[in-house]
Amino acid sequence: MGREYTSDPRRSSRIFHRVRVQALGTGLQGRKFREICETVMVSAHGGLLYLNHGVENGGLLVLVNPETQEELECRIVFLGDAGEKGQRVGVEFLTPSPHFWGIDFKQGPKQDGGAETVH
Repeated sequence: MGREYTSDPRRSSRIFHRVRVQALGTGLQGRKFREICETVMVSAHGGLLYLNHGVENGGLLVLVNPETQEELECRIVFLGDAGEKGQRVGVEFLTPSPHFWGIDFKQGPKQDGGAETVH
Protein backbone atom coordinates (compact mmCIF):
# COMPACT_ATOMS: atom_id res chain seq x y z
CA MET A 1 0.00 0.00 0.00
CA GLY A 2 1.47 3.37 -1.01
CA ARG A 3 1.37 6.70 0.72
CA GLU A 4 1.41 10.02 -1.08
CA TYR A 5 3.20 13.10 0.17
CA THR A 6 1.71 15.99 -1.80
CA SER A 7 3.47 18.85 0.03
CA ASP A 8 6.94 17.65 -1.07
CA PRO A 9 7.05 17.00 -4.83
CA ARG A 10 9.70 14.45 -5.80
CA ARG A 11 11.63 13.93 -9.01
CA SER A 12 11.22 10.16 -8.68
CA SER A 13 9.38 7.64 -6.52
CA ARG A 14 10.88 6.56 -3.24
CA ILE A 15 10.82 2.89 -2.34
CA PHE A 16 11.38 1.37 1.10
CA HIS A 17 14.17 -1.03 0.20
CA ARG A 18 17.12 -2.40 2.17
CA VAL A 19 20.39 -2.55 0.28
CA ARG A 20 23.85 -2.98 1.77
CA VAL A 21 26.32 -0.52 0.29
CA GLN A 22 29.78 0.69 1.13
CA ALA A 23 30.10 4.38 1.98
CA LEU A 24 33.41 6.21 1.64
CA GLY A 25 33.77 9.72 2.99
CA THR A 26 35.37 12.11 5.43
CA GLY A 27 34.09 12.27 9.01
CA LEU A 28 33.62 15.27 11.28
CA GLN A 29 37.26 15.19 12.47
CA GLY A 30 38.54 15.19 8.89
CA ARG A 31 39.46 11.49 8.93
CA LYS A 32 38.55 9.34 5.94
CA PHE A 33 36.30 6.36 6.58
CA ARG A 34 34.92 3.33 4.79
CA GLU A 35 31.77 1.75 6.19
CA ILE A 36 29.30 -0.93 5.17
CA CYS A 37 25.84 0.52 5.74
CA GLU A 38 22.22 -0.20 4.88
CA THR A 39 19.61 1.86 3.10
CA VAL A 40 16.13 2.53 4.41
CA MET A 41 14.64 4.11 1.31
CA VAL A 42 15.95 4.57 -2.23
CA SER A 43 15.05 6.55 -5.35
CA ALA A 44 16.50 7.17 -8.79
CA HIS A 45 18.12 10.32 -7.37
CA GLY A 46 19.50 9.11 -4.03
CA GLY A 47 18.44 7.46 -0.82
CA LEU A 48 18.23 7.40 2.95
CA LEU A 49 20.70 5.23 4.83
CA TYR A 50 22.01 4.52 8.30
CA LEU A 51 25.60 5.65 8.88
CA ASN A 52 27.72 5.22 12.02
CA HIS A 53 30.34 7.85 11.16
CA GLY A 54 29.50 11.47 11.85
CA VAL A 55 29.25 13.54 8.66
CA GLU A 56 28.33 17.10 7.72
CA ASN A 57 25.27 18.20 5.78
CA GLY A 58 26.47 19.22 2.32
CA GLY A 59 29.47 16.88 2.48
CA LEU A 60 30.26 14.27 -0.16
CA LEU A 61 30.14 10.49 0.02
CA VAL A 62 30.96 7.81 -2.50
CA LEU A 63 28.58 4.85 -2.41
CA VAL A 64 29.67 1.49 -3.80
CA ASN A 65 27.10 -1.15 -4.75
CA PRO A 66 28.79 -4.46 -3.77
CA GLU A 67 26.72 -6.42 -6.32
CA THR A 68 27.88 -4.38 -9.32
CA GLN A 69 30.96 -2.56 -7.91
CA GLU A 70 29.40 0.62 -9.34
CA GLU A 71 30.55 3.77 -7.52
CA LEU A 72 28.50 6.95 -7.30
CA GLU A 73 29.37 10.27 -5.75
CA CYS A 74 26.58 11.87 -3.74
CA ARG A 75 25.93 14.89 -1.57
CA ILE A 76 24.58 14.67 1.96
CA VAL A 77 21.28 16.55 1.97
CA PHE A 78 19.70 15.43 5.25
CA LEU A 79 20.94 14.45 8.70
CA GLY A 80 18.42 12.75 10.96
CA ASP A 81 18.61 11.71 14.57
CA ALA A 82 21.11 9.06 15.64
CA GLY A 83 19.58 5.78 16.72
CA GLU A 84 20.41 2.17 17.44
CA LYS A 85 21.27 1.48 13.77
CA GLY A 86 23.20 4.73 13.28
CA GLN A 87 22.32 8.19 12.03
CA ARG A 88 19.82 8.54 9.21
CA VAL A 89 21.58 10.28 6.34
CA GLY A 90 19.84 11.43 3.18
CA VAL A 91 21.97 11.51 0.04
CA GLU A 92 21.42 12.85 -3.46
CA PHE A 93 23.39 11.47 -6.41
CA LEU A 94 25.45 14.13 -8.20
CA THR A 95 24.43 12.37 -11.42
CA PRO A 96 21.00 10.66 -11.46
CA SER A 97 21.46 6.89 -11.66
CA PRO A 98 18.11 5.10 -11.69
CA HIS A 99 19.73 1.64 -11.95
CA PHE A 100 22.30 1.97 -9.12
CA TRP A 101 20.03 0.22 -6.61
CA GLY A 102 19.09 -2.62 -9.01
CA ILE A 103 15.50 -1.37 -9.22
CA ASP A 104 13.39 -0.30 -12.18
CA PHE A 105 11.51 2.57 -10.56
CA LYS A 106 8.60 2.11 -12.96
CA GLN A 107 8.24 -1.58 -11.98
CA GLY A 108 9.54 -1.66 -8.37
CA PRO A 109 12.17 -3.96 -6.83
CA LYS A 110 13.40 -6.94 -8.85
CA GLN A 111 12.81 -9.21 -5.85
CA ASP A 112 9.89 -8.96 -3.47
CA GLY A 113 11.50 -7.67 -0.29
CA GLY A 114 8.31 -6.21 1.14
CA ALA A 115 9.11 -2.85 -0.44
CA GLU A 116 6.53 -0.14 -0.41
CA THR A 117 6.40 2.50 -3.11
CA VAL A 118 6.03 6.06 -1.86
CA HIS A 119 5.16 8.84 -4.35
